[in-house]
Amino acid sequence: MLGAIAGDIIGSRFEWHNHKSKEFDLFSDDSHFTDDTVLTVALADSLLSGTPFVDRLKEYYHRYPRAGYGGRFQQWAASDIRQAYGSCGNGSAMRVSPVGWYFNDLPTVLSEARHSAVVTHDHPEGIKGAQATAASIFLARSGENKADIRDFIVARFGYRFDFTLDDIRPYYRFDVTCQGSVPQALQAFFEANDFEDAIRNAISIGGDSDTIACITGGIAEAFYGEVPARITDQIWCRLDTSLADVVRRFRSALVKGSNPG
Repeated sequence: MLGAIAGDIIGSRFEWHNHKSKEFDLFSDDSHFTDDTVLTVALADSLLSGTPFVDRLKEYYHRYPRAGYGGRFQQWAASDIRQAYGSCGNGSAMRVSPVGWYFNDLPTVLSEARHSAVVTHDHPEGIKGAQATAASIFLARSGENKADIRDFIVARFGYRFDFTLDDIRPYYRFDVTCQGSVPQALQAFFEANDFEDAIRNAISIGGDSDTIACITGGIAEAFYGEVPARITDQIWCRLDTSLADVVRRFRSALVKGSNPG
């Protein structure tokens, strides 16, 4: 999931200042983690501890109340309400990468991705976005090629990839729905030559840049292997101790094989 966090941090300064080009410095003094990272780590913590997703999401919101959450999530997380609020937003997809890594068979990945989404995003499109992202991560880390991953996503979820990034770059705008950002994030991965290129692709179309890059980065890490050291070094510097500790414990659990499977 470090790739997802990298995408979030690199994309953070472009969310409200879109950059319609692949040419930019990956990091600046303004690069920082956002709610995408916080909630990704919350799900990883939930998986490690066995704590229900809903509890960890609310807990992490209170620990990081100014991370940049969407209005509906913030209202839900700050309340005592535990029921979902029908969202089809891309928040379900941007936080799901730990699920794609943690479980070792596709049916379980799809089931747990659904569970991670429905605590807030119980709209069918919100569930679909989380499942498509988690499935892509699982298939990528299992050695499937891009064409097979794309074919599975089309057949299972009905997303269409009849466009290129060059096609949509001139007119693509901010869209926080899963259906309006997850296919674009996946296409950024499909067109990439390596991890960094995937992130640059995601940023270059504009829109909800940190979230699109977060989704793309999670899949690209699974496909290409480790995130390049020159990027991970910057990520560790920008995570606080608490978040970094969970990320390290999660990565260690995967290496040791202590995750289900």
